[in-house]
Amino acid sequence: MRPSPGPNEVIRERVFCRKRVTVCSYRTLFHGGFARTGSHLRFRLSSQHDTALKFVDQTRITVISGSGGRGCLSFRHEPYVPKGGPDGGDGGNGGDVLIQADPSLNTLLDCQYQQLYRARRGTHGKGSNCHGRNAPSLIIRVPLGTLVWDDETGELVADIDREESMVVVAKGGDGGRGNARFATSGNRAPRRFEEGWPGQERRLRLELKLIADVGLVGLPNSGKSTLISRVSNARPKIADYPFTTKVPALGVVRVVDKVDLVMADIPGLIRDAHLGAGMGHQFLRHIERTRVLLHLIDPSPHLTPTAEERFDIIMRELDSYDSHLLEKPMIAVITKLDLPENVEPAERLGLWIEQRGMPVHRISALTGQGLKELLLQTARTIKRRR
Repeated sequence: MRPSPGPNEVIRERVFCRKRVTVCSYRTLFHGGFARTGSHLRFRLSSQHDTALKFVDQTRITVISGSGGRGCLSFRHEPYVPKGGPDGGDGGNGGDVLIQADPSLNTLLDCQYQQLYRARRGTHGKGSNCHGRNAPSLIIRVPLGTLVWDDETGELVADIDREESMVVVAKGGDGGRGNARFATSGNRAPRRFEEGWPGQERRLRLELKLIADVGLVGLPNSGKSTLISRVSNARPKIADYPFTTKVPALGVVRVVDKVDLVMADIPGLIRDAHLGAGMGHQFLRHIERTRVLLHLIDPSPHLTPTAEERFDIIMRELDSYDSHLLEKPMIAVITKLDLPENVEPAERLGLWIEQRGMPVHRISALTGQGLKELLLQTARTIKRRR
């Protein structure tokens, strides 16, 4: 039995594949981010890092379908039945490997931990014309919005975009025929049988693109997390420093009765994100499926560069990632109107954006100002896109 921790000792545990595994045991004496236990130093795990590890949107897996069972070489042996003839049964078919959508999942974490999936082989045929048992299919469950690519050829195998989506990615081998299959009028005692056909082996790349109606884009600290936490059931981390959001967040927004929207919040973009600055722009894949983009801008006059330049930075980063993103309907959302110093700059910024042909909404997620009008226009825009 593991001894119970002392008053100054902490036991850190994490759960992998539904098994609780002790990661480390250390005393509460820290030196520069490390924990000292006896004569050994162990790195202190941060809770934020653990949270970031839980969201996985790209991984590679290997799938191997089951081989078919071998056919049987057998002859009937029974008293008073001379020349009973061949009675070797066929082998069973190998198991297929399938990928199925699971709406309860929102990350590829399970496929990150288990990267080899091997289906069972079919059982061999037997005498007395007994057919081997077919192996069951192996089902890999993934979140909605998962793209399955052949890692060797780069071919798109499947787009798991519906709840009922299921695709066979590796077909199981057929079972071999027993010698009873080869009996003819000219060869009544065949000694021929077949081995089972081998299964398929494929290397697949899984890429998750979240399925949402609305995507939030903007610079760090522009109010994206505050907005989604105010209008939906999402509870992202909110703080007054950049890059608080490290992983995408989804929330369901009730606009009016029986009208719901799914909103996606992604980490903030900065200048040269397409070159790897900040957190990069790889998270933009999660807004490729959205119907409407909400571009959030903080109008504060104390920030540099100016609000107009910050607006152009995001537009250039969207264009650098995929020019088709600029073809989506976009609504400019000027935030933080609860601050008095932002009111006049918000008016000037709104007029400047309207001259570029983009609708503008001015809101305060803290007080709720303008939120209802913003959601109603977003819902109308999505309805026209459907």
